[in-house]
Amino acid sequence: MSGSPFRGIHGAVVAHLGELIVRGDVAPGATLDPAQLERELGVSRTVVREALRVLSAKGLVDARPKRGTVVRSREKWSLLDADVLRWQAEHRADDAFLADLAEVRGIVEPAGARLAATRRTDTDLATLTGALAIMADPEASVDAVVEADLVFHRALLAAAGNELLRQMEQVIATGLRARDLLVHGRGPWADSVPAHRAVLDAVAAGDADGAERAVRDLLTQADRDVHAITAEEETP
Repeated sequence: MSGSPFRGIHGAVVAHLGELIVRGDVAPGATLDPAQLERELGVSRTVVREALRVLSAKGLVDARPKRGTVVRSREKWSLLDADVLRWQAEHRADDAFLADLAEVRGIVEPAGARLAATRRTDTDLATLTGALAIMADPEASVDAVVEADLVFHRALLAAAGNELLRQMEQVIATGLRARDLLVHGRGPWADSVPAHRAVLDAVAAGDADGAERAVRDLLTQADRDVHAITAEEETP
């Protein structure tokens, strides 16, 4: 069983089963037999039962009378659930997934940047500046740059001062992490620091139009990078 942000054996089982379903290794309509899972995974019935309960809450499975626990079709999944998002991003189970995330980012982040330009605090600006400094550091590791990029975009949404908009953070972060790991693992690619700096400068200046425009430019660059990699993978 693979690693998981959950703790203990229970979390490992949740992650393992969730990943199997998201990857399509277990087809919709298939029945999960708790007794068989106990034997295969070497865990107790209680662990299996609790793991299935968690997956049910995420919309991945459904307990049906006389049929047991059945894997649900994709349209029934809680697609905005943090773990479901992460499992999809990690395994790229659907080629359209990154495109869907990019579209959501294109809707949410420019609007968030407009609000951030008029509502940001000194603390917000300090967080954005610190994250950008790490991204610009030539000695920073790939992991550090990816994490700094996530911090930057989270801080941008936080600076918008809208609690509901901030709830989109997980969607943005998942799409961003998937894109960053894909791109930074292939390099060299276009330097995104100038595009991020343009966002920060506009937000700091209180320029709502400029902030929105800078984010759109940043997202366009990100899309170009992903499309280039996808095309490369499809080339025989």
